[in-house]
Amino acid sequence: MTGCAMTALLEMRSITKTFPGVKALDEVNLTVREGEIHALVGENGAGKSTLMKVLSGVYPAGSYEGEIHYDGALAEFRDISDSERRGIIIIHQELALVPLLSIAENLFLGNEQATRGVIDWQATFRRTEELLRKVGLKEAPATLVDNLGVGKQQLVEIAKALSKEVRLLILDEPTAALSESDSQALLNLILELKAQGVTSIIISHKLNEVRRVADTVTVIRDGTTISTLDARVEKITEDRIVRDMVGRDIAHRYPERERRAGDVLFEVGGWNVWHPTHAERQVIRDVNFHVRAGEVVGIAGLMGSGRTELAMSLFGRSYGRNISGQVAIRGVPADLSSVDRAIAAGLAYVTEDRKSLGLVLEETIQRNITLANLAEVSAGGVLNENEETKVSERYRRAMNIRTPSVFQRVMNLSGGNQQKVVLSKWLFTGPEILILDEPTRGIDVGAKFEIYGIINELSAEGKGVVMISSEMPELLGMCDRIYIMNEGAFVGELTAEEASQERIMSLIVTE
Repeated sequence: MTGCAMTALLEMRSITKTFPGVKALDEVNLTVREGEIHALVGENGAGKSTLMKVLSGVYPAGSYEGEIHYDGALAEFRDISDSERRGIIIIHQELALVPLLSIAENLFLGNEQATRGVIDWQATFRRTEELLRKVGLKEAPATLVDNLGVGKQQLVEIAKALSKEVRLLILDEPTAALSESDSQALLNLILELKAQGVTSIIISHKLNEVRRVADTVTVIRDGTTISTLDARVEKITEDRIVRDMVGRDIAHRYPERERRAGDVLFEVGGWNVWHPTHAERQVIRDVNFHVRAGEVVGIAGLMGSGRTELAMSLFGRSYGRNISGQVAIRGVPADLSSVDRAIAAGLAYVTEDRKSLGLVLEETIQRNITLANLAEVSAGGVLNENEETKVSERYRRAMNIRTPSVFQRVMNLSGGNQQKVVLSKWLFTGPEILILDEPTRGIDVGAKFEIYGIINELSAEGKGVVMISSEMPELLGMCDRIYIMNEGAFVGELTAEEASQERIMSLIVTE
């Protein structure tokens, strides 16, 4: 069957959605054919999530202009439950599971298998086992969701969608928090569901994954449909998608910089860390590494290899117990025994989880930027709000944070702009060494390019940068040297000239 002959399951026609002072969607059109995988891509803030909220009934009929035609008829969804009854199920990036309930309880929460108000647990567990087999999970239905890794939790969400007899499955950044192997398993499952007749819309910034699974790609920019590309009739390249997303060619995904490493700035020796609650479990094993002034040093490894635990244990012992080892900054022993002391010593840590650990989402951009260094904008213990505004305005301009005002709440920013606020917060502390944990996770290619430029500027200023990333092309494109980590230990070190994805993976799997 050719792409042209396939029946349209969904047509969104001239969808326009306006918020006070902002037109989030402007005459957006989207056609999804039955049985296909349709990728929806665009920069953060382009309108992808807003469009899906219109489709799923979060923004009900009457709150937007335009029409939704689903399964051949005009659809006016009043809420999520209304769209779910028609088989439209959305899985958000932040998973909607209850950690302390079992898999079975999560699958049928609000949709209980009950007779006259009494739950039939035998039927619930039997149906759960059937659904888990479909998504490739072997866990028992009684297993607590809290005991599953993120990859398996994502599969539970898909099993939950299947329990509601899904026809159109919407996945918002489904692999953003997954390891390479979990990502591949999830993509394989989406392809299997396609073979079973399930239509999918996948929102993703990972263009290699989009190219692997998508039959059709729709690009949205600034709330407007830019292009729809059909992989069945033309070859879709990442460069073409990027050009449509950002409105220009990005000749090099990673900006060039002159590599000039200076003297050793940061040195860690014999670093050992034990698990905070399981006293017998060693998490970091005798790690030794150094960073020179002006150098970007990468740490590669699979999820669970200990990269984040290493970073957090160094930053004021925020993770772990029975920590031992030595740290020197410019050859002088450094006291990193608390977060305050680590900051005072010149260390900054940009967490991988900006929403939970990096930002106070309800607060303004201004307050978030100054939060780690309030003393600098205070006198006699009293906050000088005029000075705070000046500082935040300076960083807004320097970091190109796209916002009408520094008094805007951070929760209203796109992922890329949120990440710039986190970076601003730590740069305001005047660090010499920055540890960046997954600095571009969940942000689009345009914002990534800007973040890379900021990293290059920091290295040009003589700062030392440690970059932890699960995206090996990012490490290869940005770093002067790369340490490879596996099971809490460093198992190799490669210069930029020596490094390749194959060499990094071979060090991980052979050690």
